[in-house]
Amino acid sequence: MAAALQVLPCLTRAPLRPFLWRGPGARLASGMALAEQARQLFENTVAAVQPGPMMHRALSLDPSSGQLKVRDRSFQLQQNLYLVGFGKAVLGMAAAAEEILGQHLVQGVISVPKGIRAAMECTGKQEMLLKPHSRVQVFEGAEDNLPDRDALRAALAIRQLAEGLTADDLLLVLISGGGSALLPAPIPPVTLEEKQTLTKLLAARGATIQELNTIRKALSQLKGGGLAQAAYPAQVVSLILSDVVGDPMEVIASGPTVASVHNVQDCLHILNRYGLRAALPRSVKTVLARADSDPRGPHTCGHVLNVIIGSNALALAEARRQAEALGYRAVVLSAAMQGDVKIVAHFYELLARVAAARLTLPGAGASVEEDEQLHELAAELQLPDLQLKEALEAVAEARGPVCLLAGGEPTVQLQGSGKGGRNQELALRVGAELGRRPLGPIDVLFLSGGTDGKDGPTEAAGAWVVPELATQAAAEGLDVATFLARNDSHTFFHRFQGGAHLLYTGLTGTNVMDAHLLFLRPR
Repeated sequence: MAAALQVLPCLTRAPLRPFLWRGPGARLASGMALAEQARQLFENTVAAVQPGPMMHRALSLDPSSGQLKVRDRSFQLQQNLYLVGFGKAVLGMAAAAEEILGQHLVQGVISVPKGIRAAMECTGKQEMLLKPHSRVQVFEGAEDNLPDRDALRAALAIRQLAEGLTADDLLLVLISGGGSALLPAPIPPVTLEEKQTLTKLLAARGATIQELNTIRKALSQLKGGGLAQAAYPAQVVSLILSDVVGDPMEVIASGPTVASVHNVQDCLHILNRYGLRAALPRSVKTVLARADSDPRGPHTCGHVLNVIIGSNALALAEARRQAEALGYRAVVLSAAMQGDVKIVAHFYELLARVAAARLTLPGAGASVEEDEQLHELAAELQLPDLQLKEALEAVAEARGPVCLLAGGEPTVQLQGSGKGGRNQELALRVGAELGRRPLGPIDVLFLSGGTDGKDGPTEAAGAWVVPELATQAAAEGLDVATFLARNDSHTFFHRFQGGAHLLYTGLTGTNVMDAHLLFLRPR
């Protein structure tokens, strides 16, 4: 049975104080440990992509004329505005939308994670909550980000609202990460359980979010443009908080308001790749065969305006700004970090070694072999926006501490039955790699955290590590390799040093994938 959501108290932290760099060989003066500063920087990064401010930037209403402006488009409101939403950040998005729209909003239905209202109340985030007597009906479901009966009821209520609209109406759709699990409406005869089992099998074998969503769309009534089709002929405006690398609107929450560009052959190719085609339930085969012969063809979405209002890149830009204010030379490496977590961890280990050599021995650089390995691994990861050359040049020029930032969503191929999430697994793997041999006279810390505050089926957002992790763990009788073999990163961090390396934020009310922070501080 899935673990119940643990609502964690909100901790009040002291303001961050910058490190004072006094030249090569000097100590950094600070009233705060590096680990505490790393945690606070992560929390401030998350704060930069909270739903309220982003909604106010995206929407503006002229009360006198009733004109709603979305970017460069205007819509006339006249008791004709409806709202639906689904995702981890949608509760706060809906609260902001209702504040902006006031009495112009006729009715709304949103699907949000189980326990999120209680979590927001506990942490005092009143701005994330709908007001009493709200016109928006709230469904909670998809515990541990898995579609369930509660989320199915929400999806059907959203479909019912959309299908009742006319050409005079405007539907505002709020979408964020986690929306796919919160909008499950399988095409009959596929059942929710069959669709969920297939998705779990694909995820366990390392399927990417893009591949998972291609399958979800093919089996869904509302994904892949299905919601937009249900709302036709009403106009549709979608405000999207991206949790997908590259911000492709057809992938975020499986693109309910974006016409699918995939066909049945794409689905079969994915199923073949992961060895699942032969094991498909009869119902899935029926739906795929029916779609392949549908004379109507794919959905069209000419009546829809889709707008990205927030992303991982925005969060990293804020993290960079705050790190620089603290005295770091900060560089954003990539907002598209993806690939197998083992490869990503090795990339960060090599990056730390190459950067440490350039930082502590200006002009010397790392070994030629390590430098070549780093660039080969970067090429293997195929990150379209990677700024590796720029980052290493900045490190070489730095005269003090450095913070390298990245974001994205690596994948974990499950081999064991342990408890963890991709952020904790990545952090543990990076910590193990960093401890293989000395890095020189430099302090290194790596942090990986999910901006939604919930890493896998755990209460932690992620974890942070230092190169001494494996040695310190061994002194406590903990073998890192054993925990990694079981995909049991959360259990490891929970036991190690009393859980001090776990990152707890509680549910944050937003979601723009993960943030990776690599700190290097010469001694």
